[in-house]
Amino acid sequence: MSVLLRISDLATSYGRIEVLRAVSLQAEKGKITCLLGPNGAGKTTLMMTVAGVLKPQSGHIHFLDRDIAGTSPSTIVRSGIALVPENRLVFKDMSVLDNLNAGAITRKDHEQIHKDRERLLDRFPRLRERSSQLAGTLSGGEQQMLAIARALMSNPRLLLMDEPSVGLAPLVVQEIFTIISELKQDGVSIFLVEQNVRMSLKIADHFYLMDHGRIVFDGAPDEFAEDEVISRAYLGERR
Repeated sequence: MSVLLRISDLATSYGRIEVLRAVSLQAEKGKITCLLGPNGAGKTTLMMTVAGVLKPQSGHIHFLDRDIAGTSPSTIVRSGIALVPENRLVFKDMSVLDNLNAGAITRKDHEQIHKDRERLLDRFPRLRERSSQLAGTLSGGEQQMLAIARALMSNPRLLLMDEPSVGLAPLVVQEIFTIISELKQDGVSIFLVEQNVRMSLKIADHFYLMDHGRIVFDGAPDEFAEDEVISRAYLGERR
């Protein structure tokens, strides 16, 4: 086991409102670690704290054995973490190519950047077809593909994905989860926040469940599916 990300006793607040309460979890190299939980549980706050957008009140975020808690987003990107944010948040008034180039803004290896961009356009042929098109004119699924490709342009060691299936049609959701599974096969380590439990159970290696800013479950997919209370709440199953 090789732990890439280790979060210990992390607390983050919005003003006086404590959102994350002593959160501890880890993500392993080459694995998909999935964080589930109801709306308002603190999942996006955790992602934003790891990405450096929010500053924690206390606790530690160790990435490759270095504590990155409280450092700037650009420093965190340079360290090897990239975020695919909730609701995609592509640069709508920029072309597909310019969005991809923006993902590599912290890099200086221009020849390799070009090669990586071509490789990603091969992986996402619809983006190649629309390379000169404004990102805001793409479909929701295409924007999600662009958001993933843009994050990959930073050449990350760990990819944070915040609800990549939200707001997408079922067939597109299937396609996005196929992409996530293929990324894992290519050796990309992924920390995934999701609401689609059934699809997540097909691809994730480890699960955490968050409620009211705390981790309330930590286990393997079969343990998650076999827990009676969880299966009722998240899978609609009774035993």
